[in-house]
Amino acid sequence: MKAKPYAAPMTSGPIWQRIIAFAIPLFLGNLFQQLYNTADSLIVGNFLGSEALAAVSSSGNLIFLLVGFFNGMSVGAGVVIGRFYGAGDLANVRRSIHTTIAFGLVASIPLTIVGVTLAPKILILMGTPEEVLPNSVAYFQVYFGGSVSFVMYNIFVGILQAMGDSRHPLIYLIISSITNVVLDLFFVAVLGFGVGSAAFATVVSQLLSAVLCLVKLMREPAEIRVSLREIRFDLPMLRQIVSNGLPAGIQNSIISLANVVVQSNINAFGAAAMAGCGTYSKIEGFGFLPITCFALSMTTFTSQNLGAQKYDRVKKGAVFGCITSIVLAELVGIAIYILIPTLASFFNRTPEVIAYGTAQARVVTLFYFLLAFSHCSAGILRGAGRSFVPMLVMLVCWCVIRVSYITAAVRIFPVIDVIFWAYPLTWSLSTVVFLFYLFKSNWLKRFERTQRV
Repeated sequence: MKAKPYAAPMTSGPIWQRIIAFAIPLFLGNLFQQLYNTADSLIVGNFLGSEALAAVSSSGNLIFLLVGFFNGMSVGAGVVIGRFYGAGDLANVRRSIHTTIAFGLVASIPLTIVGVTLAPKILILMGTPEEVLPNSVAYFQVYFGGSVSFVMYNIFVGILQAMGDSRHPLIYLIISSITNVVLDLFFVAVLGFGVGSAAFATVVSQLLSAVLCLVKLMREPAEIRVSLREIRFDLPMLRQIVSNGLPAGIQNSIISLANVVVQSNINAFGAAAMAGCGTYSKIEGFGFLPITCFALSMTTFTSQNLGAQKYDRVKKGAVFGCITSIVLAELVGIAIYILIPTLASFFNRTPEVIAYGTAQARVVTLFYFLLAFSHCSAGILRGAGRSFVPMLVMLVCWCVIRVSYITAAVRIFPVIDVIFWAYPLTWSLSTVVFLFYLFKSNWLKRFERTQRV
């Protein structure tokens, strides 16, 4: 059954226009999403001090370790939905949407249990300093107590984006981000509560955005509308979602585990190093958003156009996406390289904290073009249903090799710069592998042959 889609599809019109028009709201939406934890860091760092900032700033790797698997699964669901949507098969779009929502609701239960119970143990294993540990435990336990809010938010946004709608998620994120900042200021600056209240503000804000997304989906045209009574598992559809999402989920979790190992090595240099490197990671998160959004755009663009069997369009879009990502990444890297001392001082004015953040930026930022190409290549391949390839490349390059290098190098040269150099070195390796695969494997022709069978 074919029907007029409710959002402009990415299967027609100028390629650059469609990708950019999709990526800009996606960028702005992710920009506001990045404000969640960054607002926590800014407010906590200025009102509660460096140790509280260290607890919040070092949170990203452990949080993504536990939620990254489910985010990867939502990417897989988006590929399935996008392909059906591009083909105009709205009956299967509807089944895949309700199955995805059912998966998210069920998945949030074990995530809540694991996050609340195991976070303190993981923080201790990471070598979190004693003066930082109580704040870190409080932040993580409150955050994971609200797991259903961020799991379902990511599920709903993934559904909307798979069908080409990146505008409404942007509107909802603006609303929830403003809510988060207001609640942060009220709890921390006015009432004087601790870091746990900053996590609570984030949970409430994410829940608000999830509810807004659900309301939007429940008001869509009948062919793709979400009905609460239809939320259930369709087993054949679930198998497709799992086969596309499982490699991305495993990749996210294992890469996050590797980053937790990296973070534990940073923790050994003390609270100032934790705060400084955590501050840099927040700045990098903002700076790299345009590139991340291009990679996500390429996943949706590729899946929709493969569903519509427009293979030449996929190839042209891949070239445009990769080149644009590389150029953007290098411009952002140069800007951060120059401005990093000033940017870091917004989070904390302690000279030692600023020095650590500046040192990390001055090592890695000029190599952003490598990271951009890897992300864009992975996005294209996921959109083509070949998520196993980026999983394997990133597990080997960004996990096994990165952790092995750091473990050996820090013992020989016990300076923090050795840790920083792990990133450009492993980005270089993944870039070489992706280049070889994209140009030598004939992945697009193989996909086309399977569709003809």
